[in-house]
Amino acid sequence: MGGERSRRWLVLICLAALLLTGALLAMAWGSVNIPWQKIPAILFDPQTEHASWRTILMRLRLPRILLGMVVGGALGMAGGVFQGLLRNPMADPYLVGISAGAGFGAIMAMLFGWNFTILGLGSLPFLAFVGALTTVFVVYRLARVGGKVPVTSFLLAGVAVGFLLNALMSLMMVGMGRDLHRVFYWLMGTFSGRGWNELRLLLPYFSLGFILILWQLRNLNLLVLGEEAALHLGVNVEQTKLILITGASLLTASAVAVSGLIGFVGLIVPHIMRLLIGPDHRYLVPFCGLAGGAFLMWGDTLARSLFPPLEIPVGIITALAGGPFFLYLLRRHQGRYFGQGG
Repeated sequence: MGGERSRRWLVLICLAALLLTGALLAMAWGSVNIPWQKIPAILFDPQTEHASWRTILMRLRLPRILLGMVVGGALGMAGGVFQGLLRNPMADPYLVGISAGAGFGAIMAMLFGWNFTILGLGSLPFLAFVGALTTVFVVYRLARVGGKVPVTSFLLAGVAVGFLLNALMSLMMVGMGRDLHRVFYWLMGTFSGRGWNELRLLLPYFSLGFILILWQLRNLNLLVLGEEAALHLGVNVEQTKLILITGASLLTASAVAVSGLIGFVGLIVPHIMRLLIGPDHRYLVPFCGLAGGAFLMWGDTLARSLFPPLEIPVGIITALAGGPFFLYLLRRHQGRYFGQGG
């Protein structure tokens, strides 16, 4: 027990160091390099002589850094929840159709040129968010049999609905004839042009999903044993599944709405954390949030700094980093990911 606690503290310190150093470097690096030693003074002194640097930091880089942390944290935690709930190491936040639903909503906004604002949310992120949550609701209803939602049925329904929506998206893209560059850029995932407004809109949904998930982490540990075992241990299985699905879907939908589709964060981060701190979801899911935030923040920093002024979609960076590493994990640790935390 003492060894596990020490290992968790060590991992926590390392993640905190990655977040802090990453944030500092992300503020310093870019098409305009800012000396990192001067960043604290620039941030906290409104009367600084470096007014242009302060504008770059406060209006462009700082909100983008925070947005990367929150989106990465949301995808990491959602991935940890879905992998535990579905008892499937290949599960990620997009597996149950969330990405397809969000993409369908976003392409509808682009295809028809809709330009409106609801509660401060533009038409594209609003329809992406609504499309993602609507898809999860439809999948949940399709999988529901006799008042219960079998995990396998939920997974298969999500895959089927996702394929259908992806086909409809492809059909619409063939007929668009315009804005295809914008569509592909969004589908690859990017924080370009995002700022404080997107962060403010994301936080309420992120907070609600985070609270719902934290409430059920102990029960998620028991669900990993199997639904019958969890039921005998006093868990309201169907209620727990509904709350966890709702929480993870809120996290994913809110992240996708502001950033597009960023792959691999919700897939590989839970694997790495499970290997480092074990399978106890009471610790695993929050640690996935910290690790996902650090991973995506570093990825976005590289995306906008490697070839300035050209900016690479951050989804390409996460795929290039995550794909080979996931194959390595799969070969070396196959079949050893899941166990039961206390």
